[in-house]
Amino acid sequence: MEEAEARPAPPDPNDARQRFLLELEFIQCLANPTYIHYLAQNRYFEDEAFIGYLKYLKYWQRPEYIKYIMYPHCLFFLELLQNANFRNAMAHPASKEVAHRQQYFFWKNYRNNRLKHILPRPPPEPTPTPAPAPAAVPPSASVPSTVVPPVAAPPSALLPMSAAGASAMSPMQFAGTPGTNIPKNDMRNVMGGQGGRKRKKDG
Repeated sequence: MEEAEARPAPPDPNDARQRFLLELEFIQCLANPTYIHYLAQNRYFEDEAFIGYLKYLKYWQRPEYIKYIMYPHCLFFLELLQNANFRNAMAHPASKEVAHRQQYFFWKNYRNNRLKHILPRPPPEPTPTPAPAPAAVPPSASVPSTVVPPVAAPPSALLPMSAAGASAMSPMQFAGTPGTNIPKNDMRNVMGGQGGRKRKKDG
């Protein structure tokens, strides 16, 4: 009788605190794709009461309850379990492996992806502004060239060839013209004056 009295009483499902802890433990188990695969293979998802229970657990998405969640992936999978196609797919081992692999990659890259949005980004490098293109100079208007045509001289300005030849004296006329004071140079006199040899007279 003493041992029966010392044994703790089973938890009362109507107790609010105990119910809170049980539901918190169950919903966080949904963060494991292997556990969801176990529920699908044991046909829990074919029970309408169980489907209704999954809908009831959506209250954990509210801010006053979500702060108690330690594995937030359970809320993501809880939302997927509202879809019948996902529930049926999780009965296959290949689908379980795909979910496990995607969950691993999320954990692997989550910190780096989050830091990209938290840390301040460096300011963008200033791009050099291109030099302004030189303004196009409009082509100058072509000025018509004023070419003066040659004007023919009047006939009175030109002397006839015969008259011109008569008035102009040739250089040879200056040497032999009578009455001129220009002496006629004799090369023989010049040579004689300088002591040149005289030719002997013949015989």
